[in-house]
Amino acid sequence: MPLLKILTNHLLPLEQRPILLKRASEAVAEILGKPERYVMVSLEHNLGMMFAGTDAPTAYLELKSIGLPAERTQDLSARLCGLIEDDLDIPQDRVYIEFADAARHLWGWNGTTF
Repeated sequence: MPLLKILTNHLLPLEQRPILLKRASEAVAEILGKPERYVMVSLEHNLGMMFAGTDAPTAYLELKSIGLPAERTQDLSARLCGLIEDDLDIPQDRVYIEFADAARHLWGWNGTTF
């Protein structure tokens, strides 16, 4: 049930959006060792955002997952920052990522909870 939200002030061409979403979905599934069929990725682009006093391209990511391993957040950060840098040409030092471990009883799906 991992959820990755990508927010950026970068304007993505229409054809680039599904490519980024798919690559992000695959990366999250691989790193967390979870089936991609449970991974959700959302994208909001062309937002008004400022980081370090400038509106140069930047991104904010949120990754929430049941059982998010604290010892893997550094690996996740490296992989996700690399993805954003490769796909959006946003330097890694202009990316923030918030990690959250979700409690099973607080995450619903398919009419029940995990």
